[in-house]
Amino acid sequence: MAPIRDKFTIHSRAVVCQDVELKGDITIGSGSIVHPKATIFAIAGPIVIGSGCIIEEGAIIVNRRKEVMRIGDDNLFEIGCRIECPTVGNSNTISTRARVHHTVRMGSYCSVGAGCLVVPTEDEILDDYTVIYGPAAERRIWSGRGKVQEADLRKKHAEYLREMLPKFNRLRRGEGS
Repeated sequence: MAPIRDKFTIHSRAVVCQDVELKGDITIGSGSIVHPKATIFAIAGPIVIGSGCIIEEGAIIVNRRKEVMRIGDDNLFEIGCRIECPTVGNSNTISTRARVHHTVRMGSYCSVGAGCLVVPTEDEILDDYTVIYGPAAERRIWSGRGKVQEADLRKKHAEYLREMLPKFNRLRRGEGS
């Protein structure tokens, strides 16, 4: 197997800390924020992260498939989560220490609760507004109520991080390895 060639495309408005572990062909969109100690590995195929995403410390994003892993806009990946699914829609929340397997394709406005394991044996598509919660990874559909308030809160969160992270961390810029 050929070695993984690093190619990073980081938008000028993205905030990516220096001590983030990046491997492979990765594109990070406008306004996205990547905390220190996050890991993004494009092992088999490239990863494209949309705009306005927040990837917190200890979060691990891995693409093991040859196809492009597309992560939509305004997603939140909380501390210590691991995501391997090839498609992530917009405005999803992957909570602390949650894990989503590569056989899942996630719609928009989905929420995976803290510590939940989403590991189906066959390929599965999570419909929009799916909520996964509890130790048994139970599921329900969210009504969408409070969607505007959550989006506003996330924008405020991103605004705060854009201001504070550069004060205490070195940032990574544009192209390179």
